[in-house]
Amino acid sequence: MEIEANIRAIIEKIDPNNDGVEKTPERVARSYEEFFSGYNVDIYNIANTFYDSEMKDLIMLENIPFESNCEHHLVPIIGTASVGYIPNGKIIGASKLARIVDCFAHRLQLQERMTIEIGKALEAILNPAGVGVYIKAEHFCISHRGVKKHGSKFVTRYFSGALKDSLRQEFLATVMAG
Repeated sequence: MEIEANIRAIIEKIDPNNDGVEKTPERVARSYEEFFSGYNVDIYNIANTFYDSEMKDLIMLENIPFESNCEHHLVPIIGTASVGYIPNGKIIGASKLARIVDCFAHRLQLQERMTIEIGKALEAILNPAGVGVYIKAEHFCISHRGVKKHGSKFVTRYFSGALKDSLRQEFLATVMAG
């Protein structure tokens, strides 16, 4: 109810005579529950099913679409994440990689922090030989306000273990080719 009251106050400041926004505060409150649902997710419950594997090569899920919100302006960040790891005896299902991305995307975010959070979560969950995360996104705070640079993309990367050095170029080449 507090969110609804605050949204109603904002609307009254912006457009006090608009009868069409009567139910908008309730709609916004419900949408915020969805947008920021990542705060209510335990990352370890997402990836709680493991499979033994002899796989020792890079496993990747590319171009995972995500939507997030900039913590500085509360406007969208829309992009894709490519996530990979080198197994160390166990693997998780590919859909779990997408769920991990969504968990962190559904929070107020800085893309730099989100990139690191995804990488560190994979490290904690899988204890892999290496992790790579590549995120490319449009920030509405850049494209729709301020400098208004439509089409610009912000890129962040995180590498650890074997992907930090020897396989980094392979990971990046795969991402760039996709």
